[in-house]
Amino acid sequence: MSIAEPLTVLKAELLHQLVPQVLELLSAALQEGTAVHQVEQGLWDVALQLGRRSLTALFEACGHGDLGETLTLPDGQQVQRLEQMHTRRYVSIFGEFTLQRTVYGSREGQALAFVPLDNRLQLPESVFSYVLQDWDQSLAMEQAFSQVSQTIERMLKLRQSVDSLEGMNRQMAVDVGWFREVQVTPPPTTEGAIVVTTADGKGIVMRGQGSPTVCGGQRPSGQRANQKRMATVGAVYTVDPYVRTAAEVVAALFRDPDYQPRPRPQPQHKHVWASLPETDPKPRRSIDVVFTWLAWEFAQRNPDLQRPTVRLCDGQEALWLACEQYLPEANAVDILDLLHVTPRVWEAAKLLLGARSPEVVSFVRHRVTQILEGKVETVIRGLRRQATERGLRGAKKKSLARICRYLSKNRSRMRYDEYLRQGYPIASGVIEGACRHLIKDRMERAGMHWTPDGAQAMLDLRSVHIGGHWATYQSYRIEREIERLYPHRALVAGEAFFALAA
Repeated sequence: MSIAEPLTVLKAELLHQLVPQVLELLSAALQEGTAVHQVEQGLWDVALQLGRRSLTALFEACGHGDLGETLTLPDGQQVQRLEQMHTRRYVSIFGEFTLQRTVYGSREGQALAFVPLDNRLQLPESVFSYVLQDWDQSLAMEQAFSQVSQTIERMLKLRQSVDSLEGMNRQMAVDVGWFREVQVTPPPTTEGAIVVTTADGKGIVMRGQGSPTVCGGQRPSGQRANQKRMATVGAVYTVDPYVRTAAEVVAALFRDPDYQPRPRPQPQHKHVWASLPETDPKPRRSIDVVFTWLAWEFAQRNPDLQRPTVRLCDGQEALWLACEQYLPEANAVDILDLLHVTPRVWEAAKLLLGARSPEVVSFVRHRVTQILEGKVETVIRGLRRQATERGLRGAKKKSLARICRYLSKNRSRMRYDEYLRQGYPIASGVIEGACRHLIKDRMERAGMHWTPDGAQAMLDLRSVHIGGHWATYQSYRIEREIERLYPHRALVAGEAFFALAA
């Protein structure tokens, strides 16, 4: 069959079948008053037919890829054509195809040295087309895999199993680490004046790794069905100063009706990533994994340490120890997230005054104002004095003591009066939002539980998706895979393929 013959047949089919089908559909719609959504569906069905028939013509024109009995590869290796045709599935957005291919190697059963048709078409490593992979996993960034399967089946009339979508997700995430390393550092002129590093922890429900229960059987002692594994979420961004007073912050926190906030600077080039603990090649805590990345990212964004750096975290001591271990101390200030302080002030007020006391709001407002004015010690002494005066006992006394210890331990990171004058951020809305959007919104829905590999793959891909790099990453990983799979593809590029096959 000549190269042109399948295309000639396709042209005839378009003219005599598909084009009349479209015209008939539109004519009937006009005559019968068909609703536009039904016309759309009819046109989409024709488009799917057109796509399938066009790909069929392409595959027929390319043939089996028979380039003769022997072939010399660009590296000088001589390979021979094997007797048996090799088949492979190709699942595209237009349906599934079975490709018959001539292959070259030393003998059957050994690794194939060269498959001309695969090289010519640059087929993906998996059976799923790159376009379908992109569409599937773009939907999977926000939807459960079962919902993705249903959505794609409705759109493309193509059925995919949840297992295949999960496997596709893990395979797609393999190159995320390399992708992060080749990203260009944002131009300094587009950065804010302050560099902010921040991190937090978030649990992800894991599937039980032991023996499953059947018909009410018992698990081994101490083994839980679905345990959480802690992921660490890290973020680096820059922002311009936003100078405020304690009174302005309190008015915003309490949503005073007459308070009109000034426009605040927006975070620039926010880079977010999350990781579970690593086990290969050796065990590493998720905090160590993420802070290694934070240190690398920070070095790209503030190489000479000229810009002030804010290290913003909650009260988890492991995070602050990681800041000391991985991030530079020079020109840096540690800030305790204010939104981890205010809930404790509310709790203290209810312990002292009672949960339903009308004085709670004014009590909290006054103490938060004092904290923002740099009077942390005054607040701590006042809480302890009132606990004694009000005769707090038992659990209430212990709870208030715990709150005071928290404030006392973190008071060096609570110099909010200084931070406000410098215009530093004092609340970690970025990392809280990242924990919610990166993990909770997708990975903590009812009934969801993950394997470690599956969870990490989703975290990696969602970090790319949330960062606005999805399309760039797809191009990067496809190019990287093609380079790995087809180092000799130039041998069959363009018309050279058909010249050799002639």
